[in-house]
Amino acid sequence: MLQLDIHPTGRHFLQIPGPSPVPDRILRAMSLPTIDHRGPEFGTLGLKVLGGIRQIFKTKHPVAIYPASGTGAWEAALANTLSPGDHVLMYETGHFASLWQKMATRLGLSTEFLAWQGADAQLPNAPSWRRGVQADLIEARLRKDTEKKIKAVCVVHNETSTGVTSDIASVRKAIDAAGHPALLMVDSISGLASADYRHDEWGVDVCVSGSQKGLMLPPGISFNALSPRALEVSKTAKLPKAFWAWDEIVEMNKDGYWPYTPNTNLLYGLSESLDMILGEGLDNVFARHQRWAAGVRAAVNAWGLPIQCADPAVYSPVLTGVITPEGVDADALRRLIHQRFDLSLGTGLGKLKGRMFRMGHLGDSNDLTLVAMVAGVEMGMKLAGIRLAGGGVQAAMDHFSNHTAPAALQKAA
Repeated sequence: MLQLDIHPTGRHFLQIPGPSPVPDRILRAMSLPTIDHRGPEFGTLGLKVLGGIRQIFKTKHPVAIYPASGTGAWEAALANTLSPGDHVLMYETGHFASLWQKMATRLGLSTEFLAWQGADAQLPNAPSWRRGVQADLIEARLRKDTEKKIKAVCVVHNETSTGVTSDIASVRKAIDAAGHPALLMVDSISGLASADYRHDEWGVDVCVSGSQKGLMLPPGISFNALSPRALEVSKTAKLPKAFWAWDEIVEMNKDGYWPYTPNTNLLYGLSESLDMILGEGLDNVFARHQRWAAGVRAAVNAWGLPIQCADPAVYSPVLTGVITPEGVDADALRRLIHQRFDLSLGTGLGKLKGRMFRMGHLGDSNDLTLVAMVAGVEMGMKLAGIRLAGGGVQAAMDHFSNHTAPAALQKAA
């Protein structure tokens, strides 16, 4: 008997906080024939993407581009600036901050993890995973380090596991107020090109990012945005590095080339992504994400469910985490929504597993995409027997209809 392989009609709704949906325009660019990565045509492409990505980071200084995931860029940031046994101060805001700390330990660094210590009735086992970095704690710890043993401070800009965006400028001010020479390293893997980020203005020494979030690309490209001080420190850092080494890549990048084979077709996609984002204007991109985030949060508030981020001042424009009622398995709810409505939501990670799900609202989306996401979640929760205080779909529609897009976007449309 013939076995039919039946696929759902329509497009899958990929509403996780990365990888985000890849626009058709970028997919078409990536389908171009692969070229000689030592030829003149590639050099032109290389110089274009290297110049464009500096604009995204808002820096005048080099940005190293790796054929790797964001995890690779984490390692590159540490390996190029530190030596075995160096003491690193890190801040626990969620699962990805914890993974970066774990990596640093495995690389032979001495790590210290700061965290907010208050009580939280919703998540008593992870109170710091609902709040952003508290710069005063970093300043206080650095002031105690009179021997200047701490070599770097590592923080996450937009914590993908929780939906919290930390104030990076305040961390730089804290380091400066303490009169401490520690480097400032930032993970903006999910923040870049979605949430406001200013590498030079905020005094960041190394910023780590990746391709699969706000840049709307498939996974496979990662970045280190560098400061002059980071480059100087790298000359004496003793951690082993070869593939990740900045010196060779920065030198060859001056002519648009790499010291090894780059991911050519992903760079085609990056070139197209940069055209789209810079053509729209970064301020418009940031405003668009803030507007979307507010509409999704309006839906969650209407449902009467807690938002994972407990501080409205640091709500993420990239994703919204939703805490499910006590006794409701968030992963079972996600599976139900996926099976019934072909809608993917982000899972709870680490300490949050089974207690929350994540709704992505970034990149190649629009108002109707997000209303559909809210509708799928609302229908799924009703099928799961969750009692809701009100209608999230109507709340999202009201927000989007009453808060129009920036004037520049309306004119473009």
